[in-house]
Parts: sequence; C-alpha cells; structure tokens
Amino acid sequence: MAPAQNPITSKHVAVIGAGAAGIITSRELRREGHSVVVYEREKQVGGLWVYTPKSDSDPLSLDPTRSKVHSSIYESLRTNVPRESMGVRDFPFLPRFDDESRDPRRYPNHREVLAYIQDFAREFKIEEMIRFETEVVRVEPVDGKWRVQSKKSGGFLKDEIYDAVVVCNGHYTEPNITHIPGIKSWPGKQIHSHNYRVPDPFENEVVVVIGNFASGADISRDIAKVAKEVHIASRAKEPHTYEKISVPQNNLWMHSEIDTAHDDGSIVFKNGKVVFADSIVYCTGYKYNFPFLETNGYLRIDEKRVEPLYKHVFPPALAPGLSFVGVPAMGIVFVMFEIQSKWVSAVLSGRVTLPSPEKMIEDINAWYASLDALGIPKRHTHTIGRIQVSSVISLTSFKKTYLSQSEYLNWVAEECGCELVERWRGQEVDGGYLRLVAHPETYRDEWDDDELIEEAYKDFSKKKLISFDPTYYIENGK
Repeated sequence: MAPAQNPITSKHVAVIGAGAAGIITSRELRREGHSVVVYEREKQVGGLWVYTPKSDSDPLSLDPTRSKVHSSIYESLRTNVPRESMGVRDFPFLPRFDDESRDPRRYPNHREVLAYIQDFAREFKIEEMIRFETEVVRVEPVDGKWRVQSKKSGGFLKDEIYDAVVVCNGHYTEPNITHIPGIKSWPGKQIHSHNYRVPDPFENEVVVVIGNFASGADISRDIAKVAKEVHIASRAKEPHTYEKISVPQNNLWMHSEIDTAHDDGSIVFKNGKVVFADSIVYCTGYKYNFPFLETNGYLRIDEKRVEPLYKHVFPPALAPGLSFVGVPAMGIVFVMFEIQSKWVSAVLSGRVTLPSPEKMIEDINAWYASLDALGIPKRHTHTIGRIQVSSVISLTSFKKTYLSQSEYLNWVAEECGCELVERWRGQEVDGGYLRLVAHPETYRDEWDDDELIEEAYKDFSKKKLISFDPTYYIENGK
C-alpha cells in the first residue's frame, strides 16, 4: 500500500522485551512520535545476548514448573553472520580496535554483540523507556485498546491500557525437542542446546548431537574437543550418510537421522550404524511462545507457524493494535527489526495504511499455498531466504522462486517509504551461509568476499557513519 495522506497521530504503545528487537522497535516508535513503555523481565537490555552460566533446572526444558533462564547463549558462541551486515543501518556494528575488551573480529563473540546492543541503547537513550525486572503476565484486547497486566518480581499485578502492543519477546527460549522412537527407555543423559554452556560435562563421553545447522555445527565441534566421540544426526543428509570429520579432534562422525533408541544405551541411525552413547544434545531449534497473549483463540501456533500473520507482522483481525517484530528467521536480523518496526510505527501513526483484514487473509492463504506447492514444511513458514531454507531442508528441486531476505525486507521498506536494503548486506549473509555449510570449522575466519567488505565500509563513509577512512577498518579487520 502507498503511504496514506491521513493526519499523523501519536499512540501510547507497549513493547514487550528489551532485547535487540525491543530496543530497535522502541527507537522507531519514538521517532514516529509515539509514546513508548518497554517491559523487560531481566535487569538489563540484551535479551538473548546476555550470557549466563545458569540454565533451566530441567535440561530438556519440558517441565512446566522448571526454573527458567532466558538466554540460550553458549560460552564459545560467535556470530554466524558478519558484523557489517548485522548492524542497524544508521548505527554500524564497527570493530573497536582501540579497546582491548572488545572483539574486533568480523564474526565476533556474543559479548561483543551485547556490547553493541548496549551502545545502541545508550546512544538513543532507550533505557529511559524501559521498566526492568517487570514481567508481562497477560495481554488482551479491551474495547478497541489493549490491556497489559504486569508484575515486578514478588510484587502485585498492575493493569494498564495502551493503544497498541508490539511483541518483541524473541523465539529462542522455548526448546523444540525432536521425538526419537524408544527414547523413553533410553538410559543416557539428554539436554537441549538452550541449556548448553560449556563442553566440560561431556568429557570422555560418546555424544550424539541432533542437528547440523549453526548451533549444531558449533556445539558438536565444541564438545569434540573433550569427548571420546561425537556423532551428528542430520535430517538434511541422505539416509546412507556416514562420514568421518577430522576437525577438530578426528573424533567426529556425520550420520543421517536417528532411527531408534534402545534401553541398552544404543542409538541406531538410519544408515544402519549403531552407537552406544552417554548423552544426546538436541540442537533442534525452538518453538514460538507467547504465554501472556490472550486473543480468544484467534492467534495460534501450529508446527512453528504463527497464524494468521500478514507478512509475518500483523494478525489481520487484530491489526494494527497488535503486531510482532522479529518472528522470521533470517541472517539480516537487526535490519529486519529496524524495517519491520518502521512499518509498524508508520501504520500506527496513520502515515501508512494496511489492506483490509479480508485482503490480508487472502494474501496469507496464497502464501501458505505457495509453500505447499514448493514442498516446504509448515515449520519453515517463518524461515526466509533461499540459502537458509535450502540448507535446513532437503529439497532436490529447490530452484523455484522463493522469497529472499532482501526481497522480503525491501517489500516492507517500500510499504513504509524507507531506504531499501543495501546490495552488499544480503550478499554477505548468503555467501556466509554457503561457507557455513561447506566449511563449518573455518567460515568465520576465512572468506572470499573482500570486495563486499570494502563496499560496506565505503557505504558507511558515504553516509558519514564512520569517522575514519574506510581503509582503516578494512586493513585492520580480521
């Protein structure tokens, strides 16, 4: 839809979560003239990126009464996308060569990402909008507005009314556990990657890691440094797959999926191989979870599909009062938060109009039909990008048109009249994912896209976003 010519209005908006999505969304809402209150249950900004050695009391995170930890960060984690493409467009994620406490690498560690988020919050004075240590208990529509019920730790419930609510609570907290036939009688230890921190508990063990995308590739190799053997089960591999991987310790094997588990401790793979394992680590992703949201059954989650959502953001019958920022899985993630929240902000102010609820539902149904036609499972509804989808599911004929990350973001950008995504950003991320799949051990430190790095820093310079000549960053980077 073209930008509307309606009078601009200011809304009172609640933002749920002060991770990267929440603080970026808060800035865009305030830029558009809205008043904003951010709810954050932790003591600081950062969300997922706040590392803690603590984990859930239940290592599989299945017990509803367990003590919960929000973060899913493991100690050795580094980003799986380059920093140039990761940062917000007018606040680049620059290496800090002058500060020994910072990680200047192109694929930095999680502490560097948290430092960037904190820098962003300070630069744009986000913390003045945040209520820390405040948990949202319930969100529901009331007479055309939205009631938000919250509580401080150990305190009383508080009810407040808002014109709109933007959900930015992330989706890397509620683990998804793959079912394995016979697992109930299998005697070994089981843990989801959400609760993985360091490899030490697996010393001298035989370990099966389920999943071989970003976290699975990282964690299997991290554990291999101390384990006796590590066996990776990947559903993206052909059934007969059985490969030995020499890096890092010559004790790593790649298999196809698991067939069954048995009470004698054995794990049988679909390639016929049998392994007697001590532990299983599930790197099998996460579920979407909005336990505070009450929509009388309108919004639902079916096999990791949040439905119905127009362009992954607006539930048609509840829009624009309710919206979501950060639902899709993609590499250009902070820029996605930025562009989606610009759209939400513009719609709330009346500067941009949405299609009718009926038209939005038609669009959603057409989208679902296109996924079905491509053979893409429902669980990948919110996975955007040819590289990401083709690397996590096995599609031998994956040459048909499928929306790329830049195509999706540019569609949203055009809706709200903001700058399109830079060419180099999508190319960096796509190239990085190809290297991840082909060379998971080295893709962060060996690359062949120097021309894209140069293009990025020249772009920053042209927009006056850096204070040094681009060569300073290019020559000092590593």
